[in-house]
Amino acid sequence: MEIVTLSPPLTLQVADAPLDEAVVRIALAGALGMFLGLEREWSQKSAGIRTFSLISLLGAVFTVLSFETPIGEGLLVLGGVLVIVQGVLLAVQGLLGGEDQGLSLTTSVSMLVAYGVGALVAAEFIIEGVTVAVLSSLLLVLKRELHEFAWGLSHEEMRSTTEFAILAFVIYPLLPAEATLEVGGIEIPLEPQVIWLMVVAVAGIGIVNYAIVSTYGGRGIAVTGFFGGLASSTAVVGTMLDHVRQRPETASYAVAAILLADAAMATRNLAIAVGFTIGTRADVLVEAVIPLGAVILLAFGIAWLIADWSESSSMDLESPFSLKNALAFGAVFLVVLVFGSVAQSGFGTLGFYATAVASGLVSSAGATTSAVVLYRGGQLGAPEATIAILLATVSSIVVKALLATTSTNVQFRNRVAVYSGVLLIGGALASVLVVV
Repeated sequence: MEIVTLSPPLTLQVADAPLDEAVVRIALAGALGMFLGLEREWSQKSAGIRTFSLISLLGAVFTVLSFETPIGEGLLVLGGVLVIVQGVLLAVQGLLGGEDQGLSLTTSVSMLVAYGVGALVAAEFIIEGVTVAVLSSLLLVLKRELHEFAWGLSHEEMRSTTEFAILAFVIYPLLPAEATLEVGGIEIPLEPQVIWLMVVAVAGIGIVNYAIVSTYGGRGIAVTGFFGGLASSTAVVGTMLDHVRQRPETASYAVAAILLADAAMATRNLAIAVGFTIGTRADVLVEAVIPLGAVILLAFGIAWLIADWSESSSMDLESPFSLKNALAFGAVFLVVLVFGSVAQSGFGTLGFYATAVASGLVSSAGATTSAVVLYRGGQLGAPEATIAILLATVSSIVVKALLATTSTNVQFRNRVAVYSGVLLIGGALASVLVVV
């Protein structure tokens, strides 16, 4: 037998062909569609993992074709229409089969979301597509919790939530980023969006606080004092005055609650001072950490020593949020900002300090935000802004001490006055450290 040898020998060469980016995006789209369909499959709906994955793949393929072929855009629109039609048919089928209408519609809309996720990922909006997929899946999983939350809202809470949404998502985007206000020949630079964002932030803290107090308010005076102070320290004082009137033996707990409200107020001001200077052209206002931190630590320390927290108390807040309160806060803040700038121009930094003290009697948050905006704009240095914030904080402490003097319980009002004085001294010493 003759063996024939081929020369040269045949060789197979495989060129290094890296996976095309479009292929990776299509695969990611399919994976996200599978992720979206997981909850539907677990809930035993008619459309599950395979259907959702195929829908996302369809959106990704048609999006890629829209970039490469003339008919691609038409295919992308046609695919969306087909998904909508399929969703409608699925909803009708669910209704005829006795399935809950809300669940059928949810599945139908989720299919359209899956198609959009595939299109986003294929169009290189990777972060956006992943975000939509994760949030959509979270909404599907939290179905029961969201329903219970919505059904449990009172009319007042629902109205407050709607008003807050208007402030945060309607008014805020319409405001200009920068503006100039002229008062008596003095030009005052303003940042309307930043100003309004601070208003929304303070209101948001109030909403979170309302939810926590409503849920855990009866668990202890510490909760009612600290978390109540985040929204309204005056409400805390008013509640504790009534609490002491009904149960004089609990005066020590009521005093501690007011101190914790002072700590919460100082914490809020510190969050505004530091949080709204991060990522700006101005340096982070770290100088405010020492004096406000001193007030916070002293308030917590004294509160811990004077009560054992075995006594509980509930506190009813009037409303989580209202448009009237937000506008009042904004008006106070704007007036403080304008008069503070004018006083600083006419009388130097001392004029703004006096304005901060006066405004702290009404709203220490307003005075704090004013100082932060002026610091961001370069009208105030870091030490001056810190002192103004601390003066507003001290002014708020004085107001609560004065309100406490209306109590007929001598032990209660004397303790509030003494411990408030300790906070004032501690804040003053910390201010000296900042200046020196």
